[in-house]
Amino acid sequence: MSYAAPGNERALAALVKETQVFLLDMDGTVYIEDELIGDMKNTLERIRRSGRRIVYFTNNSSKTATEYEQKLVRLGIFGEGDFVYTSGIAAAEYLNEFYAGKKVYLVGTDALKGEFCAAGIPLTEGDDAEVGVLAYDTTLTFEKLVRLNRLIVKGKPYIATHPDAVCPAKDVFPPDVGSFIALLECSSGKRPDVICGKPYTVMGDCIKRRLHLPPGKIAMAGDRPHTDIRFANNNGFHSLLVLSGETDARTAASSPDRPDAVAESLNDIVRFL
Repeated sequence: MSYAAPGNERALAALVKETQVFLLDMDGTVYIEDELIGDMKNTLERIRRSGRRIVYFTNNSSKTATEYEQKLVRLGIFGEGDFVYTSGIAAAEYLNEFYAGKKVYLVGTDALKGEFCAAGIPLTEGDDAEVGVLAYDTTLTFEKLVRLNRLIVKGKPYIATHPDAVCPAKDVFPPDVGSFIALLECSSGKRPDVICGKPYTVMGDCIKRRLHLPPGKIAMAGDRPHTDIRFANNNGFHSLLVLSGETDARTAASSPDRPDAVAESLNDIVRFL
């Protein structure tokens, strides 16, 4: 299938026309590690100049929004009106909505713990924890797993930030939260009560409230059909699959998660802005 075909071109044009905010996955969509994809700096500036907004939107809960902003500033692609939204932020908002004031045991980085504390979530390392939260913890230890496993087996609410099995990397993909979930399922016999990040609806509901927009004005652009495109479809957003990262044309054609439009890269939208 050619993604320059008239049907896809019309779909891409319609998606851009109807979109007021682009939710952009980052690695594989905007950049690969520290290298921008094509003329990305110009593409992002053209989006802003058209009156549309950019939200850098990621499942990675090991870093805070501030840490991501610092990288985006360093790459020269963080502009006026932009902001970063992570599955960690969505998890914190979910906790404040449904478990306000409950003591939380968080398996996560110190940076994420700071973000939870700033959101007013009481964290504890003790046996008084009332909710267990599993995030992408790059400082994971056996002790942390044992403590969370104990809470899960005791029947405490169990929240995960996102379901990704691995984290993108140039060499070998390291295990991500989805792998931790599988490990804990083996030991506890239970899966999370709620998973906040893509492709589920918690993160979608949170971003809709923050943007004050109907879903038909929002587009999710990303390189993974099973997370980015499924997330858009689950939340009623427009969906743009880019082939600049994890997914190639053959995989895209065989995926059950169908996007509204496909592009070789995000840069292809410039001619429709």
